[in-house]
Amino acid sequence: MPCAAIVPAKDESARIAATIAAVQQLDGVDLVIVVDDGSTDGTADIARSCGVHVVRHRSNRGKAAALSTGAEAAAAELTGEHLLLFADADLGPSAAALGVLLAPVASDEADMSIAVLPPQQTSGGGHGLVVRLARTGIEDLTGWAPTQPLSGMRCLSRTAYLVAQPLARGWGVEVGLTVDVLRAGLRVVEVPCELQHRVTGADWRGQVHRARQYRDVALALLLRRRSGRRS
Repeated sequence: MPCAAIVPAKDESARIAATIAAVQQLDGVDLVIVVDDGSTDGTADIARSCGVHVVRHRSNRGKAAALSTGAEAAAAELTGEHLLLFADADLGPSAAALGVLLAPVASDEADMSIAVLPPQQTSGGGHGLVVRLARTGIEDLTGWAPTQPLSGMRCLSRTAYLVAQPLARGWGVEVGLTVDVLRAGLRVVEVPCELQHRVTGADWRGQVHRARQYRDVALALLLRRRSGRRS
């Protein structure tokens, strides 16, 4: 089954080339789509120079919108059922480890696989509040407690992607995907994956990022409690 790798990117000029090079080498990936979500640092130009399909948002619209744009572009290129591999742009060379996510979905053992990352080389500055909110919320709504509820690296079938429409906004997208796919009666597995990415720091920018994450995750969970599934 064909697979499109979707790489949402915002100001990732320092890492995007290495991430693309690693993803391009993955067995089973037929198409790489970079969605430049309003970058100001030349990310799109670097991605184009790597020979991949690039779609650009003129302004920053958030991760969920970038994933949706990438999935739409993939559907235009790949006919029929296909896999989608979501890969963060800051993985660099470690993106070469993403291949383990494809097998469970390609073999029909699961409808969505989620990467479980090892301890990162650089420690973050958070206190786990967003992770706890996400894990508890997913368990309350589905009965399943994920190890890493905010993991953005996932492989899913086109069918699984469609049952989660519309995607939860912004940084709530991963939580929304997990809840919606499970509630649809589809299968989700976690897969250990040797990935390293840039960790959000403890400075004011990092705290603002975590506040936005908390807001978006809380909203995704709240709306699913109220309506049964919609974001």
